[in-house]
Amino acid sequence: MQQLFHTKHRLFFYGLWLLLGLVQSGLTELQDDEAYYWVYGQYLDWGYFDHPPMIGLLVKAGYSIFPNELGVRFFPLLLNLFSLVIIEKLIAKKNPFLFYAIVLSVAVLQIIGFAAVPDIPLIFFTALFFWLYKRFIGNYSLLNTFLLGLSIALLFYSKYHAVLIVFFTLLSNIKLFTKYQTYLAGIIALLLFVPHLWWQYQHNWVSFRYHLFESNVNTYRPSFTLDYIIGQLLLPGPVAGFILIPAAILYKTKSDTEKALRFTMIGIYVFFLLSSFRGKVEGNWTSPVMVPLIVLAHQFLYEKIQWQKTLFKLLPVTLILVVFARIVMIADLLPVKAIKDRYHAWKEWPRQMKEKTEGFPIVFSNSYQRASKYWFYSGQLTYSLNSYRERKNNYNFWPVEDSLLGKKVYYLDKYDLYRFNDSLKTSIGRIGYKYDSSFISFAKVKIEVSQNEVSLREGAEFTLDCSFTIPEQYANFINKSANLYDTIRIGVYQSGKWKKDIYTRLSLKEMVEQKKVSVIINPGLAKGNYFLRFAINSGYRNATHNSDKIKLIVN
Repeated sequence: MQQLFHTKHRLFFYGLWLLLGLVQSGLTELQDDEAYYWVYGQYLDWGYFDHPPMIGLLVKAGYSIFPNELGVRFFPLLLNLFSLVIIEKLIAKKNPFLFYAIVLSVAVLQIIGFAAVPDIPLIFFTALFFWLYKRFIGNYSLLNTFLLGLSIALLFYSKYHAVLIVFFTLLSNIKLFTKYQTYLAGIIALLLFVPHLWWQYQHNWVSFRYHLFESNVNTYRPSFTLDYIIGQLLLPGPVAGFILIPAAILYKTKSDTEKALRFTMIGIYVFFLLSSFRGKVEGNWTSPVMVPLIVLAHQFLYEKIQWQKTLFKLLPVTLILVVFARIVMIADLLPVKAIKDRYHAWKEWPRQMKEKTEGFPIVFSNSYQRASKYWFYSGQLTYSLNSYRERKNNYNFWPVEDSLLGKKVYYLDKYDLYRFNDSLKTSIGRIGYKYDSSFISFAKVKIEVSQNEVSLREGAEFTLDCSFTIPEQYANFINKSANLYDTIRIGVYQSGKWKKDIYTRLSLKEMVEQKKVSVIINPGLAKGNYFLRFAINSGYRNATHNSDKIKLIVN
């Protein structure tokens, strides 16, 4: 048996990794974002508000084979496995057992390596990119050029900050700019990425505007930077990170590929460190560094026997933590509310609620997570009605609201239960529900203004020239409705937070009848910088996002 293990150790390692992943994938409840990406798969497109389309395609493909949690995670799980195979191929001096020890020391690769999230394909295509880059600089053939361009496009289709990987690789090898094949690979990547860019153009570059200018912009707090540093030390561990990160940094690269890996690792760490001065940085945003971290740490430890001994001594601690975490994610053993809510709360009550709501479509308020998760576990069409005071998500773009307009629905929520006549006790708390014989919402109605920026003196008023884009279905509904009880307001925000509303005399019927209307506004604001946004609601229902931001400067 021992001889068999030594000759077939790779088969044992990767086979066990796959087997554990399959068990974990099939028996662990979907997480919030995974359910959201499952909805991506219901509306396959070239782009989404939050991310490029790769994760939606992977989830759709897997779910078409296995219509359950395993299907949602099937292809991300395979990519997680193949990532390790390619990373091992990137290592020049190989010690397979040292490689296994390093990989097993990174708990996150085991605990959430099966998850249907964009970071999994991003890590895989990062590894693939560096493997093809190694081939490319060894032979500038047309085939290698095409494959490199393809890998860059697939990186971009996975997550937007993949651009950092390409940028730091180019920075590590300036002579690439003297090769026409470099430009050809870039052109190939751009051409393959055009469908997504066209989608962005059609949607007014919504994802780029959100990620670059709207998301994660907060007043700086030292905790942002401190949390980032601590998180990055714990992420490639949590125990062995204090060995792996120094090892990867101390290693002196011996090839252009290793140099590119080093530039990418340090570049991404520094980029997001600087980003922490702008707002909170999520730990998973640096996920691509796992590829250079494993490769470079292995190369350093290969000749450092004492470091290896320390790593192997710490490995059992990580494995015990991982086994415990795997069991807790599958079995409801711990009486900890946060763990119960995350891993053991959604499989039963949505079916009960489906009976009480007669199978009609469901509307949640301001929660793409709850809407997506309920939809997955109940099978009922579910919508997140997003308030103008909260951020947008892809429910603002999918054709869900359109399909529900004027239809019978039930509203569900776990907050402000006084609004509901009925409620159901569930594992996530008491959920209120109420019937609506005619759902009305106007998130697809757009108000456009001629001025994107307004400057005025304190106490002065100004005029906004407005035009309207109203889909025919909505226009017909508005014309046929006797009373919509509609309110059209302007939300005022400062430092990213809602400050107050300015109500207008506009009505939906007036908007349908007239193509353009001038609105006189007296904001009554103190000196400062603000932004404005139009919002429309009907009766008690959420007012929605109905315009882009309008910058307002009060002098």
